[in-house]
Amino acid sequence: MTTATRDRQAAKNARTVRPRGRRRVRAAGVTALLVGAVACSAAPAFAGPILVRGGGPAGGYGASGGHGAYGGYATPDSQSATATESAGVVLIDTVLPYQNAQAAGTGMVLTASGQVLTNYHVVQGAGTINVTVATTGQSYAATVVGTDPSNDVALLQLTGASGLTTIKADADQAQVGDAVTAVGNAGGTGTLTAAAGTISSLTSSVTAASEGSSSGAETLSSMIETTADVVAGDSGGPLFDAQGEVVGIDTAASTGSEIDGYAIPIARALGIVQQIRSGAETSAVRIGPAAFLGVELSSGAMDDGSGDGFGYSGNATTATGATIGNVVSGTAAAGAGLQADDVITSLNGHAVSSAADVSAALVGTNPGDQVSIGWTDQSGAAHTATVALGASPVA
Repeated sequence: MTTATRDRQAAKNARTVRPRGRRRVRAAGVTALLVGAVACSAAPAFAGPILVRGGGPAGGYGASGGHGAYGGYATPDSQSATATESAGVVLIDTVLPYQNAQAAGTGMVLTASGQVLTNYHVVQGAGTINVTVATTGQSYAATVVGTDPSNDVALLQLTGASGLTTIKADADQAQVGDAVTAVGNAGGTGTLTAAAGTISSLTSSVTAASEGSSSGAETLSSMIETTADVVAGDSGGPLFDAQGEVVGIDTAASTGSEIDGYAIPIARALGIVQQIRSGAETSAVRIGPAAFLGVELSSGAMDDGSGDGFGYSGNATTATGATIGNVVSGTAAAGAGLQADDVITSLNGHAVSSAADVSAALVGTNPGDQVSIGWTDQSGAAHTATVALGASPVA
């Protein structure tokens, strides 16, 4: 082993690994951040659910920014994607109503009629999804056909799309040492970049959680690990081999003095796509939209009525919970009588102290499910109600 190789390995062993975006991964002593989507606006506490959720277009590896180009981590080695590398790749922008934020990620076109493959964490919690074809600039509204959250895979359908260029999936088995290129919407800037590297492992495991959070961690196994500099916003993008065929979905990345990328093998993802297309829902695969309560929330917790919290407009209550910024007309929340500036204190049997808690309490629910909700109105009066969840407009 050369001195350079030993130095690189030592740095790799010492660093913290982060999935690009939304999650933080740890396996065999490695922690990574999902690079799925980049939080582009709103609440600092929502540092990146999507996170690949990592940095916004103005820089900063976290949504709150302020730490340099990539938050003090290694500067990624990448360049603008070529026309060939951009073919079949799309830019994904979402609005996250519960967190009152926007996010950006990447996807791959599977069919000329507009089916798009991406990471689940790129669209999780989305109220609207807009997809732009990188090579043409044409934009489409998108809906979620189905998802497999445990494997971090989602299948979208673009409305009114036709004649789109598709990616080509690799039919061979990728090998350690193969040259690869990770392409994606790095930093959420709306332009594609390409980062070259090689495959260093086909059996890596990473445990991922939203950036800035230790809850909701998930472990992804048998991942492709590469030396390609994958960063926030790349999630859902293609990992190309030397022949221009897709071998994986860019999903997570390390941080520190060296950057490694982690990708879901394309064969695994396409197997999940086939199950979604079959319409057969299982404990892992969900077909169609998620449940929808119908509130837009700030992303932080109340600060015990000090009158100056995330989205808090100075009501008299001292309740701790998630403050409502807006209630969507015709939804379960509207029917129950919730209003802007009310504070949700419990949902579905779980205490609520933040927007993230609201999202977590709805995990596993489906449209039509009955859930209990507790809240405090602007006068400080407490209320409870049982409501039937609606269907999310998108995810």
